[in-house]
Amino acid sequence: MNTTTKKIDILCVGEALIDFIGQQSGVFIDNTRDYHRYLGGSPTNVAMNSSRLGLKTLMIASIGNDGFGEYIVNRFSEVGVNIEHIKKINKKPTSVIFVSRSENTPDFIPFREADYCITEDQIPTEILKSSKIFHTTSFALSKKPAQTTILKKAEEAYKLGCKLSIDINYSEKIWPNKTEALQVIESYCKFNPLIKISEDDMLRLFGKELPHQEIFDFFHNKGVDIICLTLGKDGVKLSQKGEKVKQLPAIRVEKVLDTTGAGDAFWSGFLFAYVKEESIDRCLEIALNLAALKLQNVGRLPDNINILSKLL
Repeated sequence: MNTTTKKIDILCVGEALIDFIGQQSGVFIDNTRDYHRYLGGSPTNVAMNSSRLGLKTLMIASIGNDGFGEYIVNRFSEVGVNIEHIKKINKKPTSVIFVSRSENTPDFIPFREADYCITEDQIPTEILKSSKIFHTTSFALSKKPAQTTILKKAEEAYKLGCKLSIDINYSEKIWPNKTEALQVIESYCKFNPLIKISEDDMLRLFGKELPHQEIFDFFHNKGVDIICLTLGKDGVKLSQKGEKVKQLPAIRVEKVLDTTGAGDAFWSGFLFAYVKEESIDRCLEIALNLAALKLQNVGRLPDNINILSKLL
């Protein structure tokens, strides 16, 4: 990766929204009484975490021109994320998701409005030329015009020497047409992105449990070199084309307070180390450390700690 002229470490493209996370632990939404507001969205979390790790981060998103949208841009600004290309929309409110609080995969109800209104003019070629990593999610790819925009700009980024990345955070609640989802994800895979997928995502996307090697082979056959399969409390497996699969255990956490955003924390750590040109083993170690830190906190990573000092 020729990074000498690239001033943006990570370009995050996709959903910026509000998570209302339940305050009653271990119950589904039907039994949740109280919610607290948090900044949400997978690429949003990656942008926030990466900026706090000292990387130069730019966010591309669409939000409502409303109080929630104002809250989002203020939170980004607090940690130094570049927000010049976040679009405020008058005719749609900021997207909102209600999430249960759980030690396992949380229950959620999405109310999607502004988040998918990402257009090509938000991602000029100059930004792509200046970016080391172009990161997005299957959530962001699930609806047009964002889907069309991201696929076109991902191809342009790839041709300009930018490394692509995707979190395949697939859910039928977000993307009911599974056939279309697979086709779009396959289109993105042509650009050899770094892939992060969880066992839950895998089950939802393929409709059944598959041997891990089948998952790796599926993506390798689509043109992907590196696939990271997160296994929750069992850690992570990584397959690099032509090499033996690596497996690392999760870092033990005494008390899990909230799983929401743990995968994003993991991937933020991985991309941070990747940008720093660390070995793949070290990328995984840093990723697991950041995920463990997130599990011990409700909502975002806490403001009152230096997360970088906890990793290195």
